[in-house]
Amino acid sequence: MNLIRSSCLVALLLGANPCGAAERARNVLFIAADDLAATVGCYGDPMAKTPHLDRLAAGGTAFLNAYNQIPLCNPSRASVMTGLRPDRIKVYDLDRHFRDEIPDAVTLSQQFKNRGWFTARVGKIYHYNVPASIGTDGFDDPPSWQQTINPKGRDKTDEALIFNAEPHRKISAALSWLAAEGTDGEQTDGMVATEAIRLMREHRDKPFFIAAGFFRPHTPYVAPKKYFDLYPLDEIRLPYAPADDRADIPVAAFAHNCPVPNYGLPESVLRQAIQAYYASVSFIDAQIGRLLDALDELGLADDTLVVFWSDHGYHLGEHGGAWQKRTLFEQGARAPLLIRAPGAAGAGQSCRRIVEFIDIYPTVTDWARLPSGKGLDGRSLMPLLEDPTRAWNGLAVTQILRPQDDRLATQVMGCSIRDARWRYTEWADGRSGVELYDHHADPMEFNNLAMRPDKEALKVIKRLQPLLRERSSGKIPTVPVNPSRL
Repeated sequence: MNLIRSSCLVALLLGANPCGAAERARNVLFIAADDLAATVGCYGDPMAKTPHLDRLAAGGTAFLNAYNQIPLCNPSRASVMTGLRPDRIKVYDLDRHFRDEIPDAVTLSQQFKNRGWFTARVGKIYHYNVPASIGTDGFDDPPSWQQTINPKGRDKTDEALIFNAEPHRKISAALSWLAAEGTDGEQTDGMVATEAIRLMREHRDKPFFIAAGFFRPHTPYVAPKKYFDLYPLDEIRLPYAPADDRADIPVAAFAHNCPVPNYGLPESVLRQAIQAYYASVSFIDAQIGRLLDALDELGLADDTLVVFWSDHGYHLGEHGGAWQKRTLFEQGARAPLLIRAPGAAGAGQSCRRIVEFIDIYPTVTDWARLPSGKGLDGRSLMPLLEDPTRAWNGLAVTQILRPQDDRLATQVMGCSIRDARWRYTEWADGRSGVELYDHHADPMEFNNLAMRPDKEALKVIKRLQPLLRERSSGKIPTVPVNPSRL
């Protein structure tokens, strides 16, 4: 008797009323994108052409206010897969593995593997150096999977063709792109979709947890030419910011690897970079469409939880020229999270409640009726999948570590808390700056109310500060950190 049928029999013997789906395989398709901001149609982006992510949202729930725990690839992914905050796993940069701190951690996919599910990873779920590590295991976690597949497409062999707007930087960190020749299936991310579909087909008759990790839109922005054509350059504009936007923002708030607004590049180049980024987003969207179509064709859609997430947000020139990641502004801390749970009553509705990426782990195990494990930092979002408008009282904490550099005399930890209306941020417990933004009046975070706080702002700070500090220490980690990799 298999695990699913055994669970159903026990439920019946105990007098429970399991739904019909409990007798069928409870599969998970776990999809990740790299460096994807809320540049998605269902998130209100008027320029994004993302019909398949919009389709996923229409059949599930788009969490419009979902926040990552740290806007950097390795620590964010480690946090999602362990369900623990960065201060618990002591991962703040690109070099440290979460098992250095918690060797016995049971990851999300490992929970399924340990209970008889087939678990596999295709592409990037844990950290990879992109594009250098494409085709390798990257910074993977072997206990998490039974099988791993590492495709390598022509985006690797065509690297010499990539345009680099900042030749003094590697293409992994620079504004760089390529409108590629050939088909989707020749690109690494096209191969990720192809391999994930093959695995679903081969394992359709037993429960599976299949993770498909896409490498784009991480730099270099590489996508077939047809996706660039979706975004004419003459329709692209740089984000608006007041001329004095940075005057009331602490120095530490801006990432050390972007010290000059817009990298000092001309507007024409910046518009090309935005075009290339959106082209990569639409390319990834097309691959997600292939995965969704495969679920339908294989008859698996009604038995499969689909989770789509990006490791963190991303800047495309906001705040007078901030680019890429590593900020605690809304654009860096907020990222897409879409969940389609078969049978959920709230399907088709967006959810505006504040949720965190550490909530992903307990949500997935809750849906599959598996134990989440002890000591997780998040909570299941299943109640919101059933009713996206229900009371929630959510808070989200995001942090980032700044290295000592020409701007900062010492390393600085920044920590930010977001509730339904406010974002409050401290740098080095406030010694290196404080920020407060009212999202009802100032959704783009142009007016730092902490600079000259009135009575209401002081009251908000007094309320949010202890909530922030109980969830994040704000202290410089005692574990080794490589500042050059932050």
